Amino acid sequence: MKAALLAMHYQNDVLHPEGKVRVGVAADDPKRSELIDAALRLMQGAREHGVPVISVRIAFAPDYSDCLANCELFRRTAQGGAVQEGRWGSAFFDALAPLPGEAVVTHKRDNPFWATDLDEVVRRTGATRLYVAGIATNYVVEHGARHASDLGYDVAVVADACSTAKRHLHEASLETLSMLASIVNVDEALKQMAAHA
Repeated sequence: MKAALLAMHYQNDVLHPEGKVRVGVAADDPKRSELIDAALRLMQGAREHGVPVISVRIAFAPDYSDCLANCELFRRTAQGGAVQEGRWGSAFFDALAPLPGEAVVTHKRDNPFWATDLDEVVRRTGATRLYVAGIATNYVVEHGARHASDLGYDVAVVADACSTAKRHLHEASLETLSMLASIVNVDEALKQMAAHA
């Protein structure tokens, strides 16, 4: 079974302690380093096993003319000046940045497949199984996993490489997704990748 990894929103504003987005990791969260280590192990392991890594990012024009203000999440994003294209906040967190030649997809809604070429990028890899990880679990990860499931992919959410600022929301999202996807940890994901390498 050929697989691909979606590594989503490992960006400065989302992951760095000085970032402006707080729905994925609280500013003072002591588990931040564990999350970064898990995501790094996942991405490096995927590469070692020949699993394509597709980095997914969210970014808006500096004036937010392309940011719909139809929900509180995006109103707060614009009000806080977060993930502006070309600025530090929208750039990938250094340790989790894509390597040269790896695919990068930018989106502007919660669903990373909506109005992007993400499905096309995945299909070019030949993958039928998608490992999904990122921040926040209950936003981009959940939207991405749901959509991927509807597209027919065999989806696995890598729980310890995902996060929300409030732990109960992370757990609730994983419980919901467990009917649509496998819920695995990094070690399990890498073992599965190795078995199919």
